[in-house]
Amino acid sequence: MEKLQYISQGNTKYEQELNIRKALDNGIKWVQIRWKNAPENELINLCEISKQLCSEYQSMCIINDHVQLAKTIDADGVHLGLSDGSIEEARSILGENKIIGGTANTISDVLQRMKESCDYIGLGPLRFTFTKEKLSPVLGFEGYQEIVNQLNEKSVAIPKIFAIGGVGPEDIQSLQQIGIYGAAVSGWITNQPSIINELKSLVKVLNLDKAQAVTSKKNK
Repeated sequence: MEKLQYISQGNTKYEQELNIRKALDNGIKWVQIRWKNAPENELINLCEISKQLCSEYQSMCIINDHVQLAKTIDADGVHLGLSDGSIEEARSILGENKIIGGTANTISDVLQRMKESCDYIGLGPLRFTFTKEKLSPVLGFEGYQEIVNQLNEKSVAIPKIFAIGGVGPEDIQSLQQIGIYGAAVSGWITNQPSIINELKSLVKVLNLDKAQAVTSKKNK
């Protein structure tokens, strides 16, 4: 599973499509289409276009919230917020081979998502962001660390957690050192799509460091 997601931004279909195209042109391999309060016909059209684009770029196309729409256009999966439909219901509609992610803000949310067997968890926000309405309480690095500590105390394997909400390039290394799997980035990529290569490099370098550490331990 990719470690870097782009969550689309834009107030119109034109802006959304343009931003998604720029992200794909700059190497993003995972797009989550998120357009709140969109006119239904325009959202459907955007998702259809985006699915085709993602296929051409061999990238993942995930739809935020709309399970039936994800099924209709044969998207790669869906992401559900805390107040959206259940993971179980989405699984019954989409089948076992589609990716289903779920939002979380607390340790209780994380444990619930794990119980529901979602494929990844979007945990956040890291810090305040204007890109999301009805923002959940900000976690900060301390909040992520506390949740990981509680999972460790319960002897629970840490799931694939993506940090979300105000995440920037300077945050990725610290988040992964805590035990966070990846990052979902919106504003930075929208405003500066060329930063995607830098973000991917940060993830890659840290993964290599971890692999080398494991190999070193095995050889001792």
